[in-house]
Amino acid sequence: MLKHFTLFFIILTILPTLSFAQNQDNVPVISYSATPRKYEIAEINVTGIQNYDPKILVNLSGLRVGQKLNVPGEEISEAIRKYWEHGLFSDVKIVATKIESGKIWLEIQLLERPRLSDINYYGLKKSEVETVSEKVAMMKGSQVTPYLITRSEKYITDYFVAKGFYNTEVRVVQKDDTTQVNHVYLDITVDKKEKVKVRSLEFLGNTVFSDSKLNRTMKKTNAKGKIKNFFRTKKFINETYQEDLVAVIDKYNEFGYRDMIIDYDSIAKNDDNTVDIKIKVEEGAKYYLGDISWIGNSIYPGEYLSAMLRLKKGDVFNQKLLDERLFQDDDAVHNLYMNNGYLFSNIQPVEVNVYGDTIDLEMRVYEGKQATINNIVINGNTKTHEHVVRREVRTKPGQLFSKSELIRTIRELSQLGHFNPENIQPDVQPNPEDGTVDLVYNLEEKANDQIELSGGWGAGMFVGSLGLKFSNFSVRNIFNKESWRPLPTGDGQTLSLRAQTNGKYYQSYSFSFTEPWLGGKRPNSLTVSAYRSIQSSVSDSYYSNYNSYFSSGSYGGYGNTYGYSQYDASDFDQHMKIFGISVGFGKRLTWPDDWFSLYAEVSYQHYDLLDWQYFIMQNGVSQNLHFKFIFSRNSIDNPLYTRRGSNFSFGVEFTPPYSAWIDKNYKSLYNTTISGDTDERADAQEELYDYIEYHKWTTQGSIFTPLDKSEKLVLMGKYEMGFLGYYNEYVRSPYEKFMLGGDGMSGYSMYGSQTVGLRGYENSSLTPRNRYGSYDGNIYNKLTFEMRYPLTLQPSAQVYALGFLEAGNAWSDFQDYNPFDLKRSAGVGVRIFLPIFGLMGIDWGYGFDEAQVQGSNGSQFHFVIGQQF
Repeated sequence: MLKHFTLFFIILTILPTLSFAQNQDNVPVISYSATPRKYEIAEINVTGIQNYDPKILVNLSGLRVGQKLNVPGEEISEAIRKYWEHGLFSDVKIVATKIESGKIWLEIQLLERPRLSDINYYGLKKSEVETVSEKVAMMKGSQVTPYLITRSEKYITDYFVAKGFYNTEVRVVQKDDTTQVNHVYLDITVDKKEKVKVRSLEFLGNTVFSDSKLNRTMKKTNAKGKIKNFFRTKKFINETYQEDLVAVIDKYNEFGYRDMIIDYDSIAKNDDNTVDIKIKVEEGAKYYLGDISWIGNSIYPGEYLSAMLRLKKGDVFNQKLLDERLFQDDDAVHNLYMNNGYLFSNIQPVEVNVYGDTIDLEMRVYEGKQATINNIVINGNTKTHEHVVRREVRTKPGQLFSKSELIRTIRELSQLGHFNPENIQPDVQPNPEDGTVDLVYNLEEKANDQIELSGGWGAGMFVGSLGLKFSNFSVRNIFNKESWRPLPTGDGQTLSLRAQTNGKYYQSYSFSFTEPWLGGKRPNSLTVSAYRSIQSSVSDSYYSNYNSYFSSGSYGGYGNTYGYSQYDASDFDQHMKIFGISVGFGKRLTWPDDWFSLYAEVSYQHYDLLDWQYFIMQNGVSQNLHFKFIFSRNSIDNPLYTRRGSNFSFGVEFTPPYSAWIDKNYKSLYNTTISGDTDERADAQEELYDYIEYHKWTTQGSIFTPLDKSEKLVLMGKYEMGFLGYYNEYVRSPYEKFMLGGDGMSGYSMYGSQTVGLRGYENSSLTPRNRYGSYDGNIYNKLTFEMRYPLTLQPSAQVYALGFLEAGNAWSDFQDYNPFDLKRSAGVGVRIFLPIFGLMGIDWGYGFDEAQVQGSNGSQFHFVIGQQF
């Protein structure tokens, strides 16, 4: 019918044109009542167009100069049909302008469809207009065709139906633009109506599972007005409703009801824009596994494959579990073959016997031959040098294919931090003819250099900081001018520079450099770092607050004991200066498995104090030479938004036991620091702490587990412990203490101590003090549970929200240690990773228990820069 109508339309188009030619002077006469005559095309002209090349339009018709055709005939009709099919023209005519000596001159008269001046949206919010515009994707100046208008209506309707506006109506009106020739405006009016919601959801015929259990299985279709569905989707969307029906079937299948069917489902619309849903199920019988046999297997014996399957006779027949144990789990049966080169292998479970409620399975194994890796192709590394990528690739040419090594390579490339981990998807290209496979790693570079620039005014002073971190630096190209864009990059080295100052009170400078592959052949890292900090001349505001705080006797009346009220704030010579340098060496291990690593470091700190009345040691020079070893295991999949894996470490840090070698009366010196006069105490402290000695033990671990199928909702559990010990009870280190509480960002070098965050409390407020009012945290415990959900994981910005529960405490002496006496807190937060600024965030926490400093718990906001709790 449509073909007949099209032909009739073409005839009506041609007839007036050629009939019109009969009535003009010097124009050839063509009669449709006469017998068609054959002519040769002498010339073809195109008129009525402005934006297209005439030659291209002539080619579009299928006609050409020199072609012989019948007039009247099918060739002209076919040419007109082609123009209409392209949809670019609102009128098409082909006329003969001259006929002479068996030749014909043709003129193709076209009228272009109008072009778009602008689109006006009505009935939408600003944010909706932006989203809809992206979906419609009609650019100004593009031709407006019926297809584009119909497509726009469909895209907009589908978008709002997916949002729950099931009755959305879209109307597109075309209006002429009087300021431009052959241009139009499109007015798109969207009436979303109200969202269609589920008023009731009823199940019939179910005895195995309750209505509530089945309702929880339908994650996207839930009845409104019920408290249990407060946080669940109540809108009705047919597409997700159909998915939920499949989920109900899968739920029954998991428990052995493989014959379960949905007998019928009904959806009744109500006047209040809601629907009532009824679902009738036929549950059928419950089935169990019978005998499981293996055929076709020669690499692994059937007994071993059955042991790996972990399903046995008498178990409930669970199709989902069967698929997981055969193909999906990390230790699935099929992965035994895939990890041993058998890329072309396959396992087909077949039900060979069903009797009563029992099903016998026959596992038909096709092993094939082993596949050898042929080519490894790296794409997308526009900034990072290829050798940096290839040294992390575990799949090498000539080796047998291994699925586990492929997955491990994805993890290692993510850990580099140079590529977007969400888009690392290797392309496996098998070649069954020659038993090889090509692997293509398509990467997407992301910026990971960071800059920290901040400034502010507080306590009567200006505070500013500047930090630069180059995570893909290249030392070997420093003298290569062409590599400075703006810095030499691509070798995966890390260079960090940071400076912070407020002028008179505090200055800090630090530098560090890490080479992850020392020598370029093995993954052994070398790290060199140095820092310098100077504290002096407390500002008037800081001094007043400090003096008032201690004179109140908050620490057992020690506030006035050492003459803080007589301190001369104008004495700018008082200071605490710290210089430190360290060299570290890291090595990846292959035992107990290749997730382990060992890091060794030697560090030296030099402390110079003069009249520093805010510390246990007020005058003198201390030196701290210590060694550090960290044994760790890290299997997390993504360093930015971790979904699965774990990270455990155990560290020990120690100094030489100087007190066992040096002949001093340490007991006498210690007693003098307590009972001597001012000068005697100062001299005793300087001699007692000239060489710092201690041993320090730390351990921490975190586990990440996804809680949903999409692996977006992630639970993180973490523990931390630390202990600072001594060799001699009279020479306890005044440095390296644990300062617990707050955001954990007080700075390591300020007091020569290690800060540990615990949200819901002020900084260091959970740290005990000694008799001098100084921090004295020698032991700490901390537990954290954190629920995370990503808001966006784009390369330009990665954002996730979190909720947390935390508990922890710190103690001075081991005799007071109680791992169950923990200060609790809870709260919420958000983390934002911007490539140029690194990780930032804000948390709100509420501390439930009293802290060491009264009033330091309760509602607290914490800002996070460059670290994670």
